[in-house]
Amino acid sequence: MITGEQKEFLQKKAARIRRDIVDMVAPPKIGHLGGSASCAEIIAVLYFYKLRHDPQNPNWPERDRFIMSKGHSGLAQYAALAECGYFPREELRYNKELGCHLQGHPDMRKTPGIEANTGSLGQGLSIGLGLALAAKLDNASYKVYVLLGDGELAEGQVWEAAMAAAAYRADNLVAIVDKNNVQATGPIKERMDMGVLKEKWEAFGWYVLEVDGHDVGALASALDEADTVCGRPVVIITHTVKGKGIPFAEHKAAYHNAGMTEEEYQIACAATEAALAGGDNK
Repeated sequence: MITGEQKEFLQKKAARIRRDIVDMVAPPKIGHLGGSASCAEIIAVLYFYKLRHDPQNPNWPERDRFIMSKGHSGLAQYAALAECGYFPREELRYNKELGCHLQGHPDMRKTPGIEANTGSLGQGLSIGLGLALAAKLDNASYKVYVLLGDGELAEGQVWEAAMAAAAYRADNLVAIVDKNNVQATGPIKERMDMGVLKEKWEAFGWYVLEVDGHDVGALASALDEADTVCGRPVVIITHTVKGKGIPFAEHKAAYHNAGMTEEEYQIACAATEAALAGGDNK
C-alpha cells in the first residue's frame, strides 16, 4: 500500500498529465481528448511509481517495457514522457505538426521512450507478449505492461495474444484495460458488447484484478499484487470515465477525437488547473 505522501504525489502527476493533454489539443487543433484523459491516473502510476526506466538512457536494457496499445491515447504518454524528462516540455505544443516527433499515435522511430508503433489498434498485446517471451529467453528481469482500450478488445488479435500468453505462462506480462465504456462512435454496449470482461479474461487463463482506474492507490496496489503472481499473465481491468476531469467531455463519444471551441478550452483549462491545485482529484 502506498503512503499518503505517495498518493498525493501521484495525484499531482495525473493532474499534470491531464492539464497537458488539454493544452495539446488547444484550438484550432483536434486530438484524442477523451481516451487520453481517461487513462491519466494509469499513466501516472506506471511512469512515476511502477515502471523501472531511465529517461536519460531510454534504451537501457533492463528497463520495463510499456506498450500504449490504445495508440490514440498517446497524448497522455507524451505528457508523462515530458514530465519524466525524455524530451523538453515545450515540444508538447507542437504535437501532430509536420516535422514534430510527437505523432497522432506513438511512433518508436521518432519519440524517445516509445517502445512500439501502435497506429493500428489491437496489436499491442501481441507485441507485449513477444517482448515478454524474449525476456524469458534472455533470462532478463524486466516486465512488460500493455495498456488496452475496452473498444479495442473487439479486435480478434487481442484474444489470440491473450490465449497464447496464458499458454506460454507469461507471468512477466501485465495487461491493463482502460474500461471507459465509450469508443469512437458511441457506447461500446451498442457497438460490440463485450459482456463481463472479468470472466472472459479468466476463461483465457489470466489472473484478473478490477479497480477504480482513477484511484491511484488502488492502481498501485493492483500493480504490486501483479508482481506476486506466478505462472500466469495478469490483467487489471480499470473502471474509468472517458474525458475524465473535463466537464463537457465526460462520457461523450464526440470528444474521442475532436477539437474544442475557445469557450470549451477555457472551461477545460479551469477544471484541470483546479485539479492540479488539489481541488478536484481523488
